[in-house]
Amino acid sequence: MAMTPLRKQYLKIKQQYPGTIVFFRLGDFYETFDEDARITSKELGITLTSREMGKGQRVPMAGIPFHAVDNYLGKLVSSGYKVAICEQLSPPGKELVERDVIRVVTPGTLIEPALLSDKSNNYLVSIIVEGNEAGLAYTDITTGEFATTQLPLSQVTNELDRLGPAEIVVPENVGGDWLASSISAPISRLDNYWFDYEVAHRVLTEHFGVVSLEGFGCASLPLAIMAAGAALSYLRENQKSALGQLTGLTTYSTSSFMALDAQTRRNLELFASSRHGVAAGSLISVIDLTFTPMGGRLLRKWLGQPLIDMKEIERRQEAVEKLFQSAALRRRLSAFLKDIPDMERLVNRVRGGVATPRDLVALCNCLEKVTSIREELEGGGWRWEWLDDELKPFPEIVDLLKRSLVDDPPGSIGEGGVIREGFSAELDGIRLTVRRAKEYLANLERKERERTGIKSLKVGYNSVFGYYLEVSKPNLRLVPSDYIRKQTLANAERFFTPELKEYESAILHGRERMVELETALFRQVCQQVAGVGDGILSTSRGLAQIDTFLNLAEVAARYGYVRPKLDTGNSITIRGGRHPVVERTLGAEAFVPNDTYLCNDDAQIIILTGPNMSGKSTYLKQVALIVLLAQIGSFVPAESATIGIVDRIFTRIGAQEDLAAGQSTFMVEMLETANILNNATPRSLIIVDEIGRGTSTYDGLSIAWAVVEFIHNHSNLRAKTLFATHYHELVRLSNFLPRVRNFNVAVVEDGGKVIFLRKVVPGGADKSYGIHVAQLAGLPRTVIRRAQEVLSQLENGQMRLGNNRVVGSAEKVAHQLPLFDHSAKLVKEISQLDVDSMTPLEAIAKLYELKKKAQDASL
Repeated sequence: MAMTPLRKQYLKIKQQYPGTIVFFRLGDFYETFDEDARITSKELGITLTSREMGKGQRVPMAGIPFHAVDNYLGKLVSSGYKVAICEQLSPPGKELVERDVIRVVTPGTLIEPALLSDKSNNYLVSIIVEGNEAGLAYTDITTGEFATTQLPLSQVTNELDRLGPAEIVVPENVGGDWLASSISAPISRLDNYWFDYEVAHRVLTEHFGVVSLEGFGCASLPLAIMAAGAALSYLRENQKSALGQLTGLTTYSTSSFMALDAQTRRNLELFASSRHGVAAGSLISVIDLTFTPMGGRLLRKWLGQPLIDMKEIERRQEAVEKLFQSAALRRRLSAFLKDIPDMERLVNRVRGGVATPRDLVALCNCLEKVTSIREELEGGGWRWEWLDDELKPFPEIVDLLKRSLVDDPPGSIGEGGVIREGFSAELDGIRLTVRRAKEYLANLERKERERTGIKSLKVGYNSVFGYYLEVSKPNLRLVPSDYIRKQTLANAERFFTPELKEYESAILHGRERMVELETALFRQVCQQVAGVGDGILSTSRGLAQIDTFLNLAEVAARYGYVRPKLDTGNSITIRGGRHPVVERTLGAEAFVPNDTYLCNDDAQIIILTGPNMSGKSTYLKQVALIVLLAQIGSFVPAESATIGIVDRIFTRIGAQEDLAAGQSTFMVEMLETANILNNATPRSLIIVDEIGRGTSTYDGLSIAWAVVEFIHNHSNLRAKTLFATHYHELVRLSNFLPRVRNFNVAVVEDGGKVIFLRKVVPGGADKSYGIHVAQLAGLPRTVIRRAQEVLSQLENGQMRLGNNRVVGSAEKVAHQLPLFDHSAKLVKEISQLDVDSMTPLEAIAKLYELKKKAQDASL
C-alpha cells in the first residue's frame, strides 16, 4: 500500500526507538501515531483522531501543542514511559521537512525546570553486580553532579534509599527483581556492552580528556568504573549531546559516613512522616528554612549522610556558631539569599545548550550578589580558604552579561530584542534600518490618505500576505494607477506599491537577519559563560553551603538549640533533650525534656517500660535524632549534649508487614532484628521499640530476653541500646547483666484518672495502663467495663466468664506470666550459656530448646 513521504519518514524514525513514544513535530504540534497515539490519548486524556497518510490509509493520531509540551511530558514520564522528541531541523518549504530525534526523555534525564523539584535531586543511578560486590554511580545532569562507588552488595538498597533515584540503569541480561522489590524507581536496561570494563574505561577517559582515572580516585575500583561508564553512555544515548555539564567524577565510600538503612530513615521520619508519607511531620519539615534550591538539596544530602569525621563536623559547627552569634549578620545574608534562584541548574542549562535569555539574566543577578555576600561574611570574621575557592564573584562574566543582554529579555531568543544596543555594531546597523523602514510605514498611511483622498485607507500586515494598503469597495474608484492588487476581500481590496514592497523587504529581511545575528551573539555569550562553568558551579555550591549554615544557625536561634560536644569516646550524655518535631507540634513550653546517659562501659542498655501513649517512642527517637543532628554539624534540641561519634543508627520500631514479599509482621520484626545483631558495632546506637509483639507472649518474651543478652554479652557488638518494651519481666535482666539499666516513663493516678508525666525516671514500670489507653482511643464502654472486670479478677485470683465458671486462679496466672520464675534450674541454665561462642544457628536451636522447657514447666 502506497505511503506518503511523511509516513515513511515517521516509520523510519519510530523503528529506531522501540518501546518509546515518539513526539513527532508537525508545525505547532507534536503528533503521535498508531499505538503511541492510543497510549497518549488514554494517558493524557486528549482526543484520538486520525490522519490519511497513504491512499485509503488512515492512521490513529493524537497531538499536543508544542508550547505546552512540558506538562504532557511530565505526565507520561511519571507514568513510566520514555518519550523521544523528534524536531523539525529545516524550515518548512516545498520539500519534506528534515526531522530527527534530538533527545529521549526518561525519568532520570529530565531537564525541564517545570518537571523538577527545586529542593530534590533528579538522580539517574547505574548499577553493576559481580558476586558480593557492586558498582554504583549516580548523576544529576541538571546540577552536574556525578559520583561513583564500589560497595558490598548488601549495602546497595540502603544507598538507593538514600539517593531516591528517578531511574535505575542495569545491564540488559540482569534480572531486576531484587531491586524492584525494594525500591519504586523505574528500571531501564542497557546493552551489556556498555558495562564492559574496557568500554566503560574508554568512555570515561574520552569524555574527560584524560589517559588515566587515577585523578578521580576510582582507578582501582573496576565496578565503580563500569557503573560510571554505563551511566555516561546511557545519558549520551538519550541526550544526544556531548554532556558538557558533566566535567568531573567524584569517587566516594559509604564507610566515610554514618550508616542509615532504609528502615531507620523511615522510622526516624527524616524526610516523610511514617503515618502519612508526606513531608509534613518529618524532621526536614522543621529544620529546612533554606532560601535557595541548592541549599535545600544540600541540607537533604547532609541529613542522609551524617559525618563520622570529627574535623569536618567541627568545621561545620564553627560556621554555624559564627552565624548563630550574630542575628544582624543572619538578617543581612537572608536578604541577599532569598531571591537567588537555582544557580546550579542555571549554569548547567547554559552548559547543556538549553539556556534562555532570562536564565542568563538570572545568573548575572546571582553573581552580582556574591560580592555583597563575601563582604558580609568577611566583615563577620569568616577567614576560611574555601571562601576564596568556592565563592568567586566572576566580575568579568557579570560585565559581559550586563553589556550583552537587555534587563528584561523575552522568554526565547527567537523573539528578538535580547541583545543590548551598543554590544554589536552590525546588529545596531540592522536595527536602525528596520526602525527607519517602520517609521516610513508609520507615515505612509497618512501620506496615502492625503494623496488619494481615501480617508478610510489603512496600512496593515499579516504573516501570509505581508504589508498591504486596504481600500473599502466604495472607494475603489479613487485607487491610483500605481497600486497593484494583492488580495480581494468581501468588502475591500488590498494593494501594494513597488515602494511599499521595497520597505517590506527591508523590514522582513532585517528582522530575519536580526534574529540570526542575535541568536549567534547569544550563543557566543553562552559559550563564554560555559567556559568558566566549573568555577561558577563552585560558587553556586559555596552559596549552597552558606545557605545551609545560615539555615542551621537560624533553626538553633529560633528553637533554642545548643552546640553539642563531639568526641571519640563511647558515651552519649544529653541533658534536657527534646524531640525536634514533636516540640514544634506541642509548643516548646508543653514539651517535657528528658535526660539520657548511655555508655558502653556501664549504662550500655536502657530497658524502658511504661504504658502506650506515655512517650516512650518519642523519647527513643529524640535520642537518635539528636545524635544524627550533631553529626551533620547542627546544633541540637537540648540543654547540653556530649556525643561520642556513632558509626550507625539502627531502629526496630512498630509492627509492620510486607504482604507483597510474603512476610508477616513477625517475620519483618525478626529480619530487622537480625540485621541489627549481625551488623551493629560497639560504636553503633540501637533503638528498639518492641520486639516480639508479632507472636505469642512466650515466644516474644523469650526472643526479647535473648536479644538483650546478646547485645550485652557479645564482645563484637556491645552497642549502646535503648530498648522499649511491654514485657515488664525484662527489668529483671539488670539483676545479672551489669550494664543494663531500667527506666520508665512516669505516670500518676489521680481520682481514677491516669496522667502521663512524659518524664523518663529510673526504675521499671509496675503497671501497663492499657485499659486507660483503650478508653482514650474510644472503645465502647461495655468493652472497657468488661476489661476492667477481667483485670480485677485476674489480680484478685479468680477469672470468670459470663456463666461464672472459674477458669483459673491467681496462682495459675502468676505462673503463666513471669516465665522465668518457674524453675531456678532453667534460670541457671540460661545464665551459664556461653553466648559469645555460639553460632547464630546454635543460638536459635538453644532458644527453641529453652522455649520448650519453659512451656513444659508452665503446664
